[in-house]
Amino acid sequence: MAPIAQAVTVSLQDLKNGTVSPETLYAAFGPDSLGILVVKDVPPEFAGLRHHLLSYASYLGNLPKSQLDKLENEKAKYLTGWSLGKETLKNGKVDTLKGSFYANCAFYVDPKLSCAVPTEQFNPDNFPEYLSPNIWPGEATLPGFQETFENLCRVIIDVAVLVARACDKFAEKEIAGYPSGYLQHVVSTSTTTKARLLHYFPDDPTNEPAPVAMADAEANSNDPDEDDWCATHLDHGCLTGLTSAMFVDESESNPTVAAPEIEADAPGLPPLAPLPELEASPDPAAGLYIKSRTGQTVQVKIPRDCIAFQTGEALERITGGRFKAVPHFVRGPGGALSEGRIARNTLAVFTQPNLGDEVDMEKHVTFGDFARGIVAKNTVY
Repeated sequence: MAPIAQAVTVSLQDLKNGTVSPETLYAAFGPDSLGILVVKDVPPEFAGLRHHLLSYASYLGNLPKSQLDKLENEKAKYLTGWSLGKETLKNGKVDTLKGSFYANCAFYVDPKLSCAVPTEQFNPDNFPEYLSPNIWPGEATLPGFQETFENLCRVIIDVAVLVARACDKFAEKEIAGYPSGYLQHVVSTSTTTKARLLHYFPDDPTNEPAPVAMADAEANSNDPDEDDWCATHLDHGCLTGLTSAMFVDESESNPTVAAPEIEADAPGLPPLAPLPELEASPDPAAGLYIKSRTGQTVQVKIPRDCIAFQTGEALERITGGRFKAVPHFVRGPGGALSEGRIARNTLAVFTQPNLGDEVDMEKHVTFGDFARGIVAKNTVY
């Protein structure tokens, strides 16, 4: 079993005061780091929003296929709306173990925006991955979902802006010619930032692909690199904001909602109730893993009342390698150890430059060009 690593932790107040030391940032994001920073003492509304939105992940994942099909956008390579079975695991199998709901966070910059702002180089025809409007479940299906989603993302991005400001202070001292306040500007003004609400499905004997993958996990229970729930990868943005995972026993909570085939306007419906949250995963080996700079695989646990930030490839390029992107994966609970139908829900917010912003200032590579290549490599068509 992989060891549990302690991530570097700072308080939100220290970020606001600008008192996070360069040494602390380097320990969190530098070449010998885990590439993750945990922020504690976050805004008080965070806990309730986290619990509520992660409950919606189970409600969403249990909608009828006919409803989920309406939320897919094949043209956008499934990077808006619902996505299931469009990625591959380490063993080359199509990933049917997690469903994702993607939403553009352009609303952070302008509530009227539903996707990135087109440019001369990037438009809805040649880059629909980032220039397709959000697809939300209607209020008749998941009342309160969109509002809860947007509010939690705003809290996380607000904190990400402060982390970015701290990174800028470090970079301005360490990197010749680094533009003053560049990363803070990128994070606070980007219409390209995306959020991904993830629902890792329970082991289900009626779902053929799931037992195969879970059997692999059991057979390799001593393999610290077993990435049965989410393949090892690098995020390609700047800072990825992460909530702690929420584990739900869906055999007890029954997150099934009535979802009519044809939605009707239903203003004023109350939001769906948050689901009971397990104290922890029934399998302590399940969860987030990071491959450290020394080659060791370690498990990282994020406290429920904290927000974690991981480094992505765009940040590594912007900082000329001073900060390194972190390889990570998610491991599911062993079937023999878990009772009930245990789902894992979490949210990742990928703060990213605008499509025309440069991530490599020497070679003049824009984030749009960089991201297009990453999307093409990672998506199954």
